[in-house]
Amino acid sequence: MFDAIQAAPPDAILGLTEAFKNDANADKVNLTVGVYKDERGQTPTLESVKAAEAILLKGEASKSYLPIGGLGEFCDLTQALYFGDGHEVIDSGRAATFQTPGGTGALRVAADFVHQNFPSASIWCSTPTWPNHPKVFQAAGVNVKNYPYFDAGSQGVNIDGMLAAISEAPAGDVICLHACCHNPTGADPSVDQWKQIADAVYDRGLLPFLDFAYLGFGDGIEPDRSALLEFARPGVEMLVASSYSKNFGLYSERVGALTVVTSDSSSAKTVASQVKVTIRTNYSNPPAHGAEIVREILADSELRQQWNDELTEMRERINGMRKLFTQEMAERLPDRDFSFIKRQRGMFSYTGLTAEQVDTLREQFSIYIVRDGRINVAGINPGNVGPLCDAIASVLTGE
Repeated sequence: MFDAIQAAPPDAILGLTEAFKNDANADKVNLTVGVYKDERGQTPTLESVKAAEAILLKGEASKSYLPIGGLGEFCDLTQALYFGDGHEVIDSGRAATFQTPGGTGALRVAADFVHQNFPSASIWCSTPTWPNHPKVFQAAGVNVKNYPYFDAGSQGVNIDGMLAAISEAPAGDVICLHACCHNPTGADPSVDQWKQIADAVYDRGLLPFLDFAYLGFGDGIEPDRSALLEFARPGVEMLVASSYSKNFGLYSERVGALTVVTSDSSSAKTVASQVKVTIRTNYSNPPAHGAEIVREILADSELRQQWNDELTEMRERINGMRKLFTQEMAERLPDRDFSFIKRQRGMFSYTGLTAEQVDTLREQFSIYIVRDGRINVAGINPGNVGPLCDAIASVLTGE
């Protein structure tokens, strides 16, 4: 039976990582996969995480299964981190949070829930979006549609096109929104634009589904959750997929959460029962270690402050590389404006490079970029920014 199976194409991003590993050039640069790297090009384990793990190791008494919905205190702390202590959504009891295997697990659980309970609903994704978004949703049996998002001319958000598409989407559909640090473009709506988007979504009767993978990587915890708080209006419904991979550096631990916000506490209990069925028939219950780390840090004031300081350091390093890259490119190509790189937020930015130019960078300079021109800004450091800008300038000028 297996002989008839055709080989699947390599993943558009992870496949490049494999090619990078096999590249013998000592000066190669990898700007593909979305992991944070420090100035030495390493993905560090946070000191706050190490401290939390030491506490867990000392006090560990069992490795028994977690409940279907995960670690209860982790879920409560997740709600408080994203909505803020004392928010109406929390105090009313109309939100139910479930620990999931990473943010991707949250997306899949939500997609299964949507398909099982609203089989005719489609999920609308931005153009462009994270390449795995439509794949995850389609794998769950959900139809995927697209709305315009990025304006290549301004390297910003196409707010008019986005609002026009929302106004025509069928009521009862789901719209997937990047709550901050849009992947892959790095272009986020302004606070005023988020209000317009929320107004349009609720006026049209759509269910907002916020993918929140980069809290703290834009401008800080408070400003980065402004979009979520705009949508969290009294009595409304929404889905939120959150991840601790980036802001806690827990990539391999697969720590995420799905929060379902309903109209009241009674509905929250009903919906929770259905989400638990979805989880039980998928992975049964989530792994414990990563969630225990997050719980330990968020529940301890000293560890939480240490984590916040480390998150600030990561964010400021990325934003510093945005400024440095912009300056370096201005020196090499003064007639070409790269200031949008400095304005954008999060790990990623669209460079405007074509697929052919990206191929040339890889083939001639061993610089690895996703073919749509997206770069992981966290992969830039003071040691490689000069050669990187030299190579991009060479490709853009043909010299």
